Amino acid sequence: MTTYELIAKTAETKYALASAGTEQKNRALLAMADAIEAATEEILACNGEDIEASRSKYSDVMIDRLMLDPERIRGMADGIRQVVELPDPAGQVLRTVTRPNGLVIQKVSAPMGVIAIIYESRPNVTSDAAALSLKAGSACILRSGKEAWKTSNAIVEAMKRGLKEAGLPEDSINLIQDTSRESGKVLMTAEGLVDLLIPRGGKGLKKAIAEQATVPTIQTGDGVCHVYVDATADQEMALNIIENAKTSRPSVCNAEEQLLVHQDIAAEFLPKLAARLRDDRSAHGQIPVELRIDAKAAEYIDGTAATEEDFDREFLDYILGVRVVDSVEEAIRNIDLHSTHHSECIVSQDPASIDLFTLKVDAAAVYVNASTRFTDGGEFGLGCEMGISTQKLHARGPMGLEELCTYKYVIRGTGQTR
Repeated sequence: MTTYELIAKTAETKYALASAGTEQKNRALLAMADAIEAATEEILACNGEDIEASRSKYSDVMIDRLMLDPERIRGMADGIRQVVELPDPAGQVLRTVTRPNGLVIQKVSAPMGVIAIIYESRPNVTSDAAALSLKAGSACILRSGKEAWKTSNAIVEAMKRGLKEAGLPEDSINLIQDTSRESGKVLMTAEGLVDLLIPRGGKGLKKAIAEQATVPTIQTGDGVCHVYVDATADQEMALNIIENAKTSRPSVCNAEEQLLVHQDIAAEFLPKLAARLRDDRSAHGQIPVELRIDAKAAEYIDGTAATEEDFDREFLDYILGVRVVDSVEEAIRNIDLHSTHHSECIVSQDPASIDLFTLKVDAAAVYVNASTRFTDGGEFGLGCEMGISTQKLHARGPMGLEELCTYKYVIRGTGQTR
């Protein structure tokens, strides 16, 4: 079966999903979660093959994105179960207006139809995307990177067993078999079949979709996330936030990549930072963080001299750009120049600085005294997520169920004419 034929086969199921009730969709989701857990050994075996084939090509951090273990598989299943607990977004009456002529006009949420996801090395995207699409009443066509294809295929096969058990079409979820660039092009240009395309991957993938896609897309941007430590910051709090945002999982898009420190505390704070991220971590057998420092920061600590390009980089590794700024205003200007509009944080005790930062920083998520690592559908109470949208139309931030629906107007009359 060609890629186009598989997409068309998936699209045929959208009417069955749109008419499925909440109870049936939830029953299918629970069966899918159970099937994933039941297939743990099969999924891990396939994941082992993917990892073995990738070891010579990717860094340890990127291998961690690909790797599954029983706990992560349980987490995938639990993510699907969390979606069951969320309200059904499809068919909700968003607004009702009664006109003077008696027409009753309702704005009603509606399924997208067919949602396509192109993603790279994170197998959990497979289950997250399928679960959210199904609950939102849409079919789901997945295109995994070749480095994760065997794992993704095992997950999809398990979920299909759950769909069958609940009486929904197995082709409601399909994984494209061809991992060549050609299959990606087919998906990007499947007009009339794909209603929304969401990329989850690196700059190359997103650039290709921006240039080639003729179907509607949402860009899930890179995460060049900043933490700004203000002059009034609680320094111990700042260190805790920075270490968590940088090191808890450096390969994800909500990890901190850039640090800005106010000049007034740089002499005191930066040596503490170097001790926490380098010396203390090394002493405890943890991977130390390489600090890429600007000229001002170099007055207070040792590190690798940063190039200007370093402050635009999503390192996805144990590397942190460090820059000293003179004010909250300079921090905001710096973020405006280098941000990807994902997640930005201020650590401060000054209400005026906090208000200015939250007002002027243009990002999907703006944090005050908290780690950027919370930018996540589950952490925001949305269940698992489809991705983090960094654009402004039609969705922004973690994309949950509501963002995977469109709407239509239903107008009820009694014979009115115009």
